[in-house]
Amino acid sequence: MLQQAARPQRISLRSSLPTARPGLARTRGKEQKREVIAPERGKAKPFLKWVGGKRQLLPELEPRIPSHYGTYHEPFVGGGALFFHHQPRRAVLSDANERLIRTYRGVRDKVEDVIGLLSSYPHDRDFFLEMRGIDVDRRSDAEVAAWFIYLNRTGFNGLYRVNRSNIYNVPFGDYDNPVICDADTLRACARALRHTELLCTSFETVVDRTRPGDFVYFDPPYVPLSPSSNFTAYTRGGFGMAEHAQLRDVARTLKARGVSVLLSNSSAPVVHALYGDGFELASVGATRAVNCKAAGRGRVQELLIR
Repeated sequence: MLQQAARPQRISLRSSLPTARPGLARTRGKEQKREVIAPERGKAKPFLKWVGGKRQLLPELEPRIPSHYGTYHEPFVGGGALFFHHQPRRAVLSDANERLIRTYRGVRDKVEDVIGLLSSYPHDRDFFLEMRGIDVDRRSDAEVAAWFIYLNRTGFNGLYRVNRSNIYNVPFGDYDNPVICDADTLRACARALRHTELLCTSFETVVDRTRPGDFVYFDPPYVPLSPSSNFTAYTRGGFGMAEHAQLRDVARTLKARGVSVLLSNSSAPVVHALYGDGFELASVGATRAVNCKAAGRGRVQELLIR
């Protein structure tokens, strides 16, 4: 009779990431072989769940991309749905969330290390809490990527949320058997990112990087439709109306320089007012699957702005 191997002692969180037996997921007290589900084998697509992700809006976004442009810029990359779908030849992806950009770098530069780490992580509440408490900013890009993806896949509703101390504070998701490591998708994304520049910087710096004929897609944290729907805690500083007004000014500057711009935002009246002069607004329907409240999911109207 085969004896079950003992689980290795976890290494101190101060010296290394937690370790676990490769390929096993602990789910409700039972150990099961984790199956990697990749319905679109080899196809690049977002490897993160992301609030406001644009996969459902791609049919509306794609026709609004210029047929010819120089460099593709996306200053709020998030889950990168439009980038992975469009796969431009030259691209600069940026975000103010340093951990997110380091995750992209880890996938681009060390995808096999990321896959190896993710494949060793079990799915259970205790391990999730250990991972959540790690001082991850001292780790390598591959470790940051594995940490980010693991918490994204096992945390509540795929949210990424931090407090003002930059501490990740999303609770455990309690899913039955989440796909933690989709190796095929990660490798496809690494290929798509191979020649992409990745920057941790605020959105307004795009003005210094663009040239006439470039294309910029802005997908900022949305203006809330109501006070209760406000969620902008992707970074410790948040994103308020002052930043939205600054973004409008940046878009106006770029347009005046001959740069093509496309922005997404909510259909809140203040957005109509912000972009009422000198911009073209189109209302489109979008499906929201990632939201901390069930009432916030489903079909909503959004604005595409040029």
